[in-house]
Amino acid sequence: MTASSLRQTWLFNVRGDVLAGLVVALALIPEAIAFSIIAGVDPQVGLYASFSMAVVIAFAGGRPGMISAATGAMALVMVTLVRDHGLQYLLVATLLTGVLQMLAGALRLGTLMRFVSRSVVTGFVNALAILIFLAQLPELTNVPWTVYAMTAGGLAIIYGLPYLTRAVPSPLVTIVVLTAISMALDLDIRAVGDMGALPSTLPVFLWPQVPLNLETLSIVLPYAATLAVVGLLESMMTAAIVDELTDTPSNKNRECVGQGVANVATGLLGGMAGCAMIGQSVINVKSGGRGRLSTLVAGVFLLVLVVFLGPWVKEIPMAALVAVMIMVSLGTFNWSSIARLRSNPPSSSIVMLATVLVTLFTHDLARGVLTGVLLSALFFASKVSRVLRVDSQMDQGVRVYRVVGQVFFASTQRFLATFDFREAVSAVCIDVSAAHFWDVSAVAALDQAVLKFRREGASVEVLGLNAASATLVDRFALHDKPGAIENLMH
Repeated sequence: MTASSLRQTWLFNVRGDVLAGLVVALALIPEAIAFSIIAGVDPQVGLYASFSMAVVIAFAGGRPGMISAATGAMALVMVTLVRDHGLQYLLVATLLTGVLQMLAGALRLGTLMRFVSRSVVTGFVNALAILIFLAQLPELTNVPWTVYAMTAGGLAIIYGLPYLTRAVPSPLVTIVVLTAISMALDLDIRAVGDMGALPSTLPVFLWPQVPLNLETLSIVLPYAATLAVVGLLESMMTAAIVDELTDTPSNKNRECVGQGVANVATGLLGGMAGCAMIGQSVINVKSGGRGRLSTLVAGVFLLVLVVFLGPWVKEIPMAALVAVMIMVSLGTFNWSSIARLRSNPPSSSIVMLATVLVTLFTHDLARGVLTGVLLSALFFASKVSRVLRVDSQMDQGVRVYRVVGQVFFASTQRFLATFDFREAVSAVCIDVSAAHFWDVSAVAALDQAVLKFRREGASVEVLGLNAASATLVDRFALHDKPGAIENLMH
C-alpha cells in the first residue's frame, strides 16, 4: 500500500474515526452479549465474534466505515443448531458460512443489489429502526424511576451537546457521564455486568472438534447456507445505506469476500457467524467515522475493554446504552417516507409497507427484503406488460399488425388478444420492428399467433425482428417447422 493510498483509506479522518470507534465499541458490548444469549452460547462467543469480525472487515471489506459483528438476525438462525448439536458444530457452520460468502463474492453476486428497489431499502431501514427501538423496551419496563431519569438525561446530552460543541461525539460523552453518575451515587440499576460474564483472556486459535465427514456436512450445510444468505443480504443493504449517508460508493463484491474472510477468521477464534450491523454502522457514521480506521478501532477497543477494562465496563449503566440506541433508531427511521406514502405511486408504498410489516412480524430482515424484492418484481412486470401496444391497418389487401413494446411472460395474453384471427384476409404481416421478445413464453405466443392465422387460411410474414429477438425465435420457434399447425390443434 502506497503512502497516498494509506492516507486516502486509513488516515484521512484519524480523530473522527478513533472517537467514533470508541463509541461503537461500547455500544457493541451489550448487543454481543444479548445475541450470544439468543443463540444459546456463552457471552464470550459473541464478544470474540464482534472483535474478529470488526478487525478483519476493516482490512478486507468493500465499504469503509461499516461495522460488522455478531448480529441478532444471524443469532436466530443458529438457535436450533446450537441446541441440537452444540458449539463445535456452530464453529464449523461459521467456517462454511465464510467459504460460501467468499464464493458468492468470487461469482460477483454483490451486483444483484441493483435489483433491490429504493422502496425495499426504505422499508428495510424503517423496519430495522423500529426493531432497534422495540429491543430497548425490556430495559425500560418495570424498572426504578432512576432508569427513566438516566435515559432522559442521556438523550438530553446526545441531542443537546452538539449545540455547544462537536469536538467529541455526544454518545461517547453520554456513556462516560452516566457511568460516572451511576458509580458516584451507587445507583441500583441494571448495568452491562448484569447481562453476563465478560471474557478475561484473549481469543486463541480453535479448530472445531468434530469429525470432518459427510454427516457433519449434512448437518451444518443448511444452517451455513442460510447464514451466508442472511449475512450477505443484511451486509449489502447496510452498505447501500452507508453509501447514501456518506455519499460515497462501495465495492459490493469485495464486501461479500470480506464478510466471508471475516467469518472464517471468527470461526477459528471461537466466535459465532456475524455480518454488517446497520445500528452500529449508523452510530459510527453519525459519530464522525468515515474510514477503515473507525472499524479497526471499534474491534480492537472492544477487546481491550472486555479483557483488560472489564471491571469498569461492567459498571456502564444499560440506560446510557439505551439512550444511544434510541438515538440510532430515531436517526435511522426515514421520517419523510411517511409523508410520501400518499404522493408516491401506490405500488412503491405497498412494497415499502410490506417490507416493514413482514420484517416486524417475523423479526427476520431477510424475509422482509425478499418480500419487498418479489413484490417490486411483480409490480414492475405488471407495469411493463401494460406498455405493450399493437396497431392494426389494412394495406393493399394485407392486414398489417405493428407491435410496439416488450413481449414476455406477463404480456403474452395482451399480445394475443389484439389479433383478429377470424377476419377474412388472405395475408397478414406482423411488424415487430418496435418490439422485443424476451423469453420462450413470448416466442410461444408468436408461434400461436402465426399458426392460428395460417389455420384460418392466411399467409403470415413476421418482419423486423431485432438481433436478440431473432436469435431467440430461430432457436425456440415452432411455426416454421413441419406439423406445427397439427401440434397447435392438439
